[in-house]
Amino acid sequence: MTIQESGTTRPAGRPRSEKAERAIIEATLDLIGEGMGVSELSIEAIASRAGVGKTTIYRRWSNKEDLVVDALSTLKSPLPPLSGTSVREDLIALLDAMRRESGQARSRCVMNIAMSESDRYPRLMERFFKRAIEPRREALRAVIERGIASGELRPDLDVELGTAVLSGTMLWYTKWGPAGDLAPDLAERVVDAALHGLTP
Repeated sequence: MTIQESGTTRPAGRPRSEKAERAIIEATLDLIGEGMGVSELSIEAIASRAGVGKTTIYRRWSNKEDLVVDALSTLKSPLPPLSGTSVREDLIALLDAMRRESGQARSRCVMNIAMSESDRYPRLMERFFKRAIEPRREALRAVIERGIASGELRPDLDVELGTAVLSGTMLWYTKWGPAGDLAPDLAERVVDAALHGLTP
């Protein structure tokens, strides 16, 4: 057993290679982005693209679904820091993170292909939503609840409805809105339009 400088112990055996893991994740995303659906995706194809053996993948992920969940999750950037000074500013920050993610053509393509098979892989999608989507929805809910408590938003506001209005509008723009209308001020415009109907 190897003793690390911090004083903690690391189990004996080969250390996990971050380079190999990154290559496996990128290979998975590349194959999906090229049009290979989750059902067609195989560990063999991923290993070949990544330049690793199948055992290298299986040492890290027990099955294809676990690997796809991790790969898709890397397309979601960390939640932005929130100032907490006003509901409006924090809502804009959260929605702008959605805009920036959707502005990346590769990410958008991969997500569209992967989500098209959600009915066939409900467990995969459930895990992905829990890991990557729900934290963002919870952050929106928390900001709205704070706004209700501070009087910035209506006291009778339905929190879930407010969350859906904001995130749903951004989702529409990023998926089906006018081409090229992911302008830098989109999140601000969406929040301001919604707040006209949410403020006291």
